[in-house]
Amino acid sequence: MNILAVGAHPDDLEIACYGTLIKYIHAGHSVNVCHVSNGNLGHVEILPDELAKIRTKEAEKAARMIGAKHYTLDVDDQYVDSSKDEQVLKLVRVIREVQPDLIITHYHRDYHRDHMETYRLVFRATCCASLSHYDSEYGQKIAPICPLYLMDTLANAGFEPTEYVDISDTIDLKLKALSAHESQITWMKEHDKVDFVEFVSNCSAVRGYQCGVSFAEGFRADMNYGRMTTKRVLP
Repeated sequence: MNILAVGAHPDDLEIACYGTLIKYIHAGHSVNVCHVSNGNLGHVEILPDELAKIRTKEAEKAARMIGAKHYTLDVDDQYVDSSKDEQVLKLVRVIREVQPDLIITHYHRDYHRDHMETYRLVFRATCCASLSHYDSEYGQKIAPICPLYLMDTLANAGFEPTEYVDISDTIDLKLKALSAHESQITWMKEHDKVDFVEFVSNCSAVRGYQCGVSFAEGFRADMNYGRMTTKRVLP
């Protein structure tokens, strides 16, 4: 299968679904990761233009660690907006290039506006990507609408999984990839007194307790018309 995971910020996928993405890769599937925002406001000292470059490089490094192909839409923080046609167009072209059999993205009731808008952006772009007369001059073939799965929220807050993936065998690489985001890990330790790698490990352990394994990631299927399947598509 071709898997596409779309996160709002450069470390969101590492936090919520990288353990699952690694399992796909180990099983021989093609994994593609895309962050919509460049994360340029995610620091109190590093200025936005510089931070955007740093965080994109960190995301690229994390993707290389697991063997995924990396994309970015390079939208500034707090400006992810599913009503903006140019953002939809950028994502449509990624979707058509990847030709995904499954897309993973944010829960539509997540805590951050950029996260919620990323869900809506994915929902809109997947429809547009399936229309033969949308952006037809670009020369890409359409991408049929595929199953859409929603990943966990930060700290598992307000999210009840309907499916779990055992990531006990991929948790170490997941946390290593997360650690590639040095700008965020260091900042949170210095300014918030939070060990974010430990934080994410603990959240994965909580999901593991719920389903009887050491570490897990939780998901919900998007139950809108045309998004469901009779097949088990999670690892």
